Amino acid sequence: MRERQPPVLDLARVDVVIFDTDGVVTDTARVHAAAWKCTFDAFLRARAAREGGDTRPFEVHDDYLRYVDGRSRLDGARGFLASRGITLPEGDPDDDPALETVHAIGKRKDAYFLDQVRGHGVAPFRFTVALIRELRRRGVRTAAVSASRNCGEVLTASGVRDMFDVMVDGVEAARLGLPGKPHPALFQEATRRLGVPPLRAAVVEDALAGVEAGRRGGFGLVVGVDRGAQAEALYEHGADVVVSDLEEVRIRGRSGSGPSGPPAAGAGQTEVAYRERSTRHESVVTRVRLLRSV
Repeated sequence: MRERQPPVLDLARVDVVIFDTDGVVTDTARVHAAAWKCTFDAFLRARAAREGGDTRPFEVHDDYLRYVDGRSRLDGARGFLASRGITLPEGDPDDDPALETVHAIGKRKDAYFLDQVRGHGVAPFRFTVALIRELRRRGVRTAAVSASRNCGEVLTASGVRDMFDVMVDGVEAARLGLPGKPHPALFQEATRRLGVPPLRAAVVEDALAGVEAGRRGGFGLVVGVDRGAQAEALYEHGADVVVSDLEEVRIRGRSGSGPSGPPAAGAGQTEVAYRERSTRHESVVTRVRLLRSV
């Protein structure tokens, strides 16, 4: 087990910070998980009653994290169904939700999710909001990225939409033909719109597919947020550092003489991998020492 040590976000090396939405900015990952569970469990029961076969329910702490979290709704549906040996026709976006197609399954899930959001509202994570405010105070631009087509509505409902310069969501991904995570295309589109190379951007993610996308895209820093019990898995998929909440992140540069944020207990150091490219555009990794205390 690795010892978690607070990272310093060095603004001499980072120009923009890209935040995943569900589970990082807003407390909606569990709403997505519950919506998928309602959708898949009903589908599996109906299929088993008609044809027999696997009746195991969808498990939030296993199936959601492994097959769905961080992915587009269609990729999530395909991934989970494949894990149960089920292949459905793709269908198309106009499918009736009652049909047994990948698109129809996705529409059913969306209906459950939006019912919850519109009926009960959405709360942002307060330490994420505090970090974003401090970054913007220091002149750092921010982006919100999500595989969900409902990202805009979620950000608006939580009152944080105007805290981001750029938003790249599932609607934009479909319009531009961008592949979903773990492909880095969503994050790369955000940096393209902000006019910076990935090397000068930090990615903040809670999903395994998301941190893998950050690693594969050559981003300067990938911060994994462990709101469950998957710190080691986040490291294995590409996180440079893992925190339990963003209150642990300290900021250095552009304002003040040292890192801001709550003081770290005790002494010690942590290293965070910043990726740099050689003149032949080959990726190399430079280890940059970041101090826990000043």
